[in-house]
Amino acid sequence: MRIGILGSGRMGGKLGTLFARVGHDVVFSYARSEQKLKRLARNAGKTARAGTPREAARDADAVLLAVHWSRVEDVLKQAGDLSGKIIATCSLPMNADDTELVVAHDISGAEALAKMARRAKVVAAFGTVPSEVLFSVFEAKRRATRPSLVYCGDDRDAKDAVAGLIRDVGFDPVDAGPLRIARHTEPFTLLIAQLAYEGDRGPELAYRFEWRAR
Repeated sequence: MRIGILGSGRMGGKLGTLFARVGHDVVFSYARSEQKLKRLARNAGKTARAGTPREAARDADAVLLAVHWSRVEDVLKQAGDLSGKIIATCSLPMNADDTELVVAHDISGAEALAKMARRAKVVAAFGTVPSEVLFSVFEAKRRATRPSLVYCGDDRDAKDAVAGLIRDVGFDPVDAGPLRIARHTEPFTLLIAQLAYEGDRGPELAYRFEWRAR
């Protein structure tokens, strides 16, 4: 799969690296410096390169949106036409100082994104775990029991493609339903962040759902 990374910070940089390591063609874009993008691409391997947001999106089958909410409109403008593209978003709709959600209750950030990119296929995924846990989950992906990762969206084919990416990086995808369920998964992310960054056990936190049949 050809994947454009729109936002190559902690989450985008790590996920893009893992996508490349399993063989996907990855273009890193939208970082603080071109040098950082080139370094990410070099470390990720031969299937990765650096580019602009427009270059990352142009030939992509899917793009990963991994920027602060305040940067979403800017990166979408730079990316250009995303019609027909899958957008996997892990961008949480937080205010400037990351203290509270600016979109909540009757709409989610993922739904707001779908209104900004009306002809794209938006799937909310990857945002419910800290970036610090990604490499350790990937390294343990051959274990029989994997941590869960919830995702949601309205397009079946787009969801199937994102579920494949979730498996690629070592998680067990859990389909939470339509995109409106992001109204629940986004506040859930705040709980994960509280445990990861305010607790005393560190940020390498994953979760797992189990169905106990009688």
